[in-house]
Amino acid sequence: MKLILNIFLLLLCSVVYGQYKTEIHVATDGTGDFTTIQDAIDGTKSFPDERITIYIKKGVYEEKIKVHNWNSRLTLKGEIAGGVVICWDDYFDKMKRGPNSTFHTATLLVQGDDFRAENLIIENKAGNVGQAVALAVEADRCVIENCRILGNQDTLYADGANTRQHYQNCYIEGTTDFIFGGATTLFENCTIHSKSNSYITAASTPEGRLYGFVFLKCKLTAADGLKAVYLGRPWRSYAKTVFVKCDMGSHIRPEGWHNWNSTEKERTVFYAEGGNTGPGADTTNRVSWAKILPDNIVNKYCAEEVLKPFLLPEMMTPITANSPSSVMPQERKTIITQIGAMGDGKALNTKAIQSAIGQLAADGGGTFVVPEGVFISGSLFLKHRVNLHERHERPIRLQ
Repeated sequence: MKLILNIFLLLLCSVVYGQYKTEIHVATDGTGDFTTIQDAIDGTKSFPDERITIYIKKGVYEEKIKVHNWNSRLTLKGEIAGGVVICWDDYFDKMKRGPNSTFHTATLLVQGDDFRAENLIIENKAGNVGQAVALAVEADRCVIENCRILGNQDTLYADGANTRQHYQNCYIEGTTDFIFGGATTLFENCTIHSKSNSYITAASTPEGRLYGFVFLKCKLTAADGLKAVYLGRPWRSYAKTVFVKCDMGSHIRPEGWHNWNSTEKERTVFYAEGGNTGPGADTTNRVSWAKILPDNIVNKYCAEEVLKPFLLPEMMTPITANSPSSVMPQERKTIITQIGAMGDGKALNTKAIQSAIGQLAADGGGTFVVPEGVFISGSLFLKHRVNLHERHERPIRLQ
C-alpha cells in the first residue's frame, strides 16, 4: 500500500510540474501578472506544447522587446485596437555595432516560430534619422493581425530564408525600404503608407524561393504632395515582389520599379503586378523587365498558395580530405588577420571577427579562414551562408 501511495504521489508531482500558465496578463498599473511585456515573455515556458497568450492592457509600453527562439507558440494580444503602444528609439548610428547596426535597432524582435500579434501599435520613434526598425520578424509561421507598424526607414524587417509570415489588416508606414528582408511574406488587406518619395520594398528573397513579398488587396497611400514612390528595389539579386488586386495611389512612379543601379539584377529579380486599380496601377510606362500578370495567374495568389510549405535547401557537404572544397559563392575567402584579428593569444578579437562575419553575410556569403596563432574572442554569431574554417586545427578560444 505504501509503495502504491508513493507511486501515486510521484505521478501527481510529475503532472503538477508539467503544468504551466497559458494565459498571462500585463498592465502598467500593476493589475496584471507583470508590468512589462518583456518580463511576461521571460516568464513563459520554453518550447510549449500549447499556445501561450499574453494579454496586454491598454497603455504605452516603452520597452525594447525580444521574443527568443525558445518562445514559440506565443501570442501578444492588445486589449483593444489602437490602445496598446510598444515603442523604443534605437537607430543605426546610436547602436555603434558596425555595418550591421540596423539589425540591432528593432523595437520588437521576433525569433520564435508560430508567433502571433494582434491589436498592437509597434513603433520606432527615433524619427527620420536613418535605419531604425520597428518590427523584425525572423521566424516561421508568424501572423501579424490588426497592427500598426510605425517608423521611417527600414520600418519592417521580414526575414529568415526559410520562413513564412502573414500580415493581415495592418497599417505599415515608412520612408525608404520600409518593408525589407528575405522571408516569404503575404500582406493581405493592409494599408502601405509612404512618407517620402523613395522606395516601398527592398526584398532579399533567397535564390530558388517561389515567393518573396506578395501584396494582396492592399491599399497604397502616401503623405500629401508625394509623386515619386517606387514599388521596390532589389536588396539582393533574386528579390521577388508582387502586387495583385491592390489600390495604388497617384504617388507611384510610372516606371514602378528600380534596379538599385544594377542592370544585372534586372535579369534575376521577379517583379510583377496584376489586377491592380487606382492611378498608380497604370503599367503603360513600367520598366521592361517587370512582369504584367494575366488574370488567370493573378487569381492564383492566395494565402494557401503563397504560404504553403516549401522544401529546404540542401545542406552543404562537409569538407573532407577526399572531397572537393565546399566553398561559398564566388569562392569568397577572407583570412581573419586581414580584417584586424590578432593571433597573439592576448588580444580580444570579437568585434573585428563579428563585424567581418556580418559583412560577408551581407555580400552573399563566404568563408573565414583561421591561420596560425591563438585568437581570443567572446561569443560569435555565424550568419547565413558564412563558413568559419580552421587551418591545421588552429583554435579560436571563446571566453
